[in-house]
Amino acid sequence: MNTEKKKLWLHPYVWLFIAVLAVAVSSIIIKFSSAPSSVAGMYRLLITVVIMLPLVPWKVLRTIRLTGKEWMVLSCAGFFLGLHFLLWMESLKYTSVASSMVFITLQPFFVMLGSFLLFKERQTIAGSLCMAMAVLGSFVIAWGDIGISREALFGDLLSLLGTMAVAVYMIAGQKVSSSLPSNLYSLMVFLIAGTVMFIYNLVNQIALTGYAAEEWMYFVLLAIIPTIFGHLVFNMLLKHIGATNVSMAIIGEPVLAMILAYFLLNEYLNTAQLIGSFLTIASMGMFFRLRARYRAVAAETAA
Repeated sequence: MNTEKKKLWLHPYVWLFIAVLAVAVSSIIIKFSSAPSSVAGMYRLLITVVIMLPLVPWKVLRTIRLTGKEWMVLSCAGFFLGLHFLLWMESLKYTSVASSMVFITLQPFFVMLGSFLLFKERQTIAGSLCMAMAVLGSFVIAWGDIGISREALFGDLLSLLGTMAVAVYMIAGQKVSSSLPSNLYSLMVFLIAGTVMFIYNLVNQIALTGYAAEEWMYFVLLAIIPTIFGHLVFNMLLKHIGATNVSMAIIGEPVLAMILAYFLLNEYLNTAQLIGSFLTIASMGMFFRLRARYRAVAAETAA
């Protein structure tokens, strides 16, 4: 574990910003694609697996000894990642992107609860308050776009379930990722998640071929940018800064996606979005500042 930490040639929080920015790009790419979301998600994951194959330290496999329980946790992580993509992408058919994003920002609360129950990882009152203020900022951003109808409520429910699924994925990843090289761990969970989506497409008789060359370009971009530079980096950081910090940073995704949409899609930014963005970014900055101070004090106390 300590050996892998030395391989980080950038500060973990710099990597975290790069990963959140990469994930934010996914909403822009998905907006350009006209393929079914479940197909785009499946190829996004499976193409990532193909790209990663040469980068995985296969010689290390001989030295890895996972228990039956660890294999189960690994399978659970991959399954819930696939479930997250299915539920969240499907939710966009029924509700707005902004409304769906609001539920995604609840992820840190689910991760914090799970981390406390499983790992006894405690959060300070100040840290919890910063987390709540960051989520409030996301609610302010999306408030004008949230619709109330049976269809929208169903979409919101799917998004909420998808958020719970990705929280389970994060917690499971924190549990087992320390036993595997991050590249190998990511390849395994991506393969399992892609297989989950492949089975979903087969069961629902969704066409897997016949898409235009332009769509395949979007599939490759989804694999490279938000998956390799996004989720792969998140997996790498789980053992360095923990699932709570990683999930907290993801709250910034709607803000970055909104900024990208302004420049790339000419989408208008209203006053509520600007206020919400400032509140979210300021709260996240304070959260990570407090976490850094807490870790410094803990290290001094241990010394």
